[in-house]
This record gives sequence, structure tokens and C-alpha cells, in this order.
Amino acid sequence: MVNNHDRLCNLLNIKYPILQGGMAWVATGELAAAVSEAGGLGIIGAGHAPPEVVEDDIKKVKKLTSNPFGVNVMLLSPYAEEIIELVLKEKVPVVTTGAGNPGKYMEDFKKAGTRVFPVVASVALAKRLERQGVDGIIAEGMEGGGHIGDIATMVLIPQVVDTVNIPVIAAGGIVDGRGLVAALALGASGVQMATRFICAEECQAHPNYKEAVIKAKDRDTVICGRSTGHPVRVIKNKLTRKLEKLEEEGASREELEELGIGKLKSAVIEGDVTTGSLMAGQCAALVNTIQPAGEIIKEVVTEASKIMENMSEIGRSFNKENP
Repeated sequence: MVNNHDRLCNLLNIKYPILQGGMAWVATGELAAAVSEAGGLGIIGAGHAPPEVVEDDIKKVKKLTSNPFGVNVMLLSPYAEEIIELVLKEKVPVVTTGAGNPGKYMEDFKKAGTRVFPVVASVALAKRLERQGVDGIIAEGMEGGGHIGDIATMVLIPQVVDTVNIPVIAAGGIVDGRGLVAALALGASGVQMATRFICAEECQAHPNYKEAVIKAKDRDTVICGRSTGHPVRVIKNKLTRKLEKLEEEGASREELEELGIGKLKSAVIEGDVTTGSLMAGQCAALVNTIQPAGEIIKEVVTEASKIMENMSEIGRSFNKENP
């Protein structure tokens, strides 16, 4: 019998059931290549970047590794159509999508042999996308960084698993081997980690951004922009305080969105940790060092293996007590 994680690894042709989140401006070719080379699935974050930037990242990955990789397409991006054309032309093995429904592109993806894994935050959307023929679902809980839904990972994952018949990847608040084992126990086939990889050596994010993640404590993230319908989890700073004040005063959606334009790039590229948007999950409190992506994956897998060995012993003990 094939285990859930084996099913995912076979489908994506990867060694470990670990995907690296496609973080805009953070998940460049260097990071994606390092994760893929280490046996996970590295993913380039297209975000709102123009096609030429994404194309450069794809070429970097292909130069640095022969292993499968992916591109995350933000469907609300003004360049989404061009990015999808690029992905098809470059024969990218895997596409993850966010902020929209990839349904109208499925026929082209199928013809190209590209695997499609949309990010969802609800059971209803997971069901709809399965009917449209996606290859798997990335179910993300509200603990994650960046744009989030309103259901926690612990309860979202088993509900999605019970509803669809395709692989489910757990995301949101997962940072180590304990999170991987928990996700597998909930029925997921693997995990997607993002915040942990901000602090990979190969990640090109500004050192100030990485330092902010490492310094973050358990209550240092906050959700902004609820009134816009597109809430975002970020590390607290001057920008979040201003956004919270404006929301309390009933500022318009346009005013709030205007304030946020370019702030993620400002934080990631320029290192502005005061008025930039420091997107990170609650699990930032568990990230405490900068290390190679390969070392991160090795730590996660080693820890998970030890936990599962221990759980096997506990299971045998339970069976003896309850024959």
C-alpha cells in the first residue's frame, strides 16, 4: 500500500514531501533551486513581478539543479496571463496558484504535463477545484504568513482531506519535523513551509528581514486588512500600527490598499523593517537561525523520522493494552 506522502513524492518526482512556499520577492531562483536540489520542491514566487524577472529565475533554477521545481502564479497579478504562457513555454513541472481560480488554464496545463496545486483556505474551494481537474490541494491555515483565510490549519486539513480524493498538502504554521508529522497524522500527503525558508542562506531577502523573523516572538504577528477582504499576516511594526488605526477609523478599502502598495518589496529587497510589510507566519517564533536550505530539509526529515519511530512504539504499546 502506498502511503500518502509516497503518493505525493511519486506524483511530483521529489524525495521528500516538503514544498517551499512561493513567497513573492522572497522565493527567487536561488532559493527554489536549493530546496529542489535538497529533495524538496522549490517554488519560484512570481507575485506581481513582470515576466522577464520570472524568466530569469526559471533559468537560474534550471542551471543550478536538474530536479523538479515549481512556479507560484498570483492570479490577481496584472502579468498572470504572461506568466502562465512563460510557464508553459519553459515546461515548468509544477504550478501552484493563489488569489483566484486556475480553472480556465487547466486544459493548457494538462496538455503541457504541468501539475497544478492551488492554495485554498476553505473546503468549498477545494471541492470546486478538484472537479476542475487539479492534481492536488495546498490547504493553508490562518497561522501562515501573507494572505490568509480564517480557518486554522489543525481543523482545515482533516476537513479538506475528508472531502477530496487528491493529495492534500498542509500549510500554515509548519516549521519543523513536528509539524510534518502532525500534518501527516491529519491525513495530509506533505507540507508546504514558507516562513522557515526566509532564513535559508540561499534566500536573497534582505538581512534585516531575516533578522526580524528570527527576533519574532509568539505574539509578534498581526492580521491586517480584514476590512478589505484580503487579510494579511505580518510581523508588527510601524506600518501595521498605522493600518490598524486606519481600519478602526473606517478608512476605505482603496486607502488601505494604497498604503500597502510596494511595502513587501520594500521590506524584502530594501530591508525596511519599520514601514515595510514583513509577511511571516506565527511560526516565525520557532525560527532561530540562518542555515542552508538543504540543512533545513535534513533537520525536518530527521526530526520527523525520529518522532514517527517513537509513535510506532507507542502504537504497539496501545495495541498490547487494547487487544
